[in-house]
Amino acid sequence: MSETIRVGMSQLAVAEAPKILVTLGLGSCVAVCIYDYFLKVGGMAHIMLPDSSIANSGVVNRGKFADTAIVDLIEALQQKGTAKERMVVKIAGGSQMFSYQGLDNQIQIGARNIKAVEENLARLGFTITNRSVGGNSGRSVFMDLATGAIRVKMLDSPEIIL
Repeated sequence: MSETIRVGMSQLAVAEAPKILVTLGLGSCVAVCIYDYFLKVGGMAHIMLPDSSIANSGVVNRGKFADTAIVDLIEALQQKGTAKERMVVKIAGGSQMFSYQGLDNQIQIGARNIKAVEENLARLGFTITNRSVGGNSGRSVFMDLATGAIRVKMLDSPEIIL
């Protein structure tokens, strides 16, 4: 049986096959999964907020924000010998978990997280190959580093393989 590594909120992890990276209960957060299919090395970031500029002064958890977590994840993968041209990127999450009357953009954290993840990956020259984002259901994400497959589980829905 493969070892499972849990990636908590505002965390990131990099590992190699046959391990499985898991993040549970994504709501408005977004999981960014990047995999080097040749080395069978992958990483996952559990991103909570779109931009580190909203952080108060002091120590910043870089894994919390799309703009810093993605850079750190790519650097950690490259330290394991991965190559950008072999990296496959998939994302999941960004749900709108609560309904509000007169919903404004500041409350739509899920949509803002998705947009920030997409923009930061594009700025760094990466293309998202598959996604399971938006909606109103939370997700749990399982990244199998032996195959690169991403399993996404949602309540009251069949499992999705990205």
